[in-house]
Amino acid sequence: MGVAAGPWLAEPDTNGSFTMYRLLAVAFAAIALAACQSSRSPVPGAQQQAALTVPQGAQSALVVASPETVRQTLVSGAAERGTPIVQNEPNMVVLERLVTEEIPALDQEFGPSDNGDRKFRIRIRFQGTACDTLVVQEVFVVNNASTALEQVFALTQPQYNNPESLIGLKRKAEAASGCTGAISG
Repeated sequence: MGVAAGPWLAEPDTNGSFTMYRLLAVAFAAIALAACQSSRSPVPGAQQQAALTVPQGAQSALVVASPETVRQTLVSGAAERGTPIVQNEPNMVVLERLVTEEIPALDQEFGPSDNGDRKFRIRIRFQGTACDTLVVQEVFVVNNASTALEQVFALTQPQYNNPESLIGLKRKAEAASGCTGAISG
């Protein structure tokens, strides 16, 4: 005794196969394949980072230390000097320093900061491996800091972004790194 079914399920087509079963099998296979592909999760640490670039006016240095050693050196140095850290991430530290003296050249080029404080914002980005890290330092002037009228300008002139602090960072990070080829002491 057979089960009563409509002609779309039980009757073979002209080729002797069951069309509806074939369609269902294809649909289930497609769903299973899609589920397998969408459930893949990326392997931790396998995400590619964009290459670090050095914009015009920025300073850069290759440091024989890990990115984490560079970050720790930046954070401890800022704490020693009392420099506020406004952003502290695994590959970037941003520091700010209040400008207390009059700098007419900044007023002339970027306008006055007459509705709030003027600050220097120093952004240090770094990327690399255990003993090979590229460090990029950029300096910005912030007019009317922390107000609705805040304006941020990149400083590309060497007198505002000289390499001395970056050289000091390189020395300290390499001394702490334990890497072969690092500057010691």
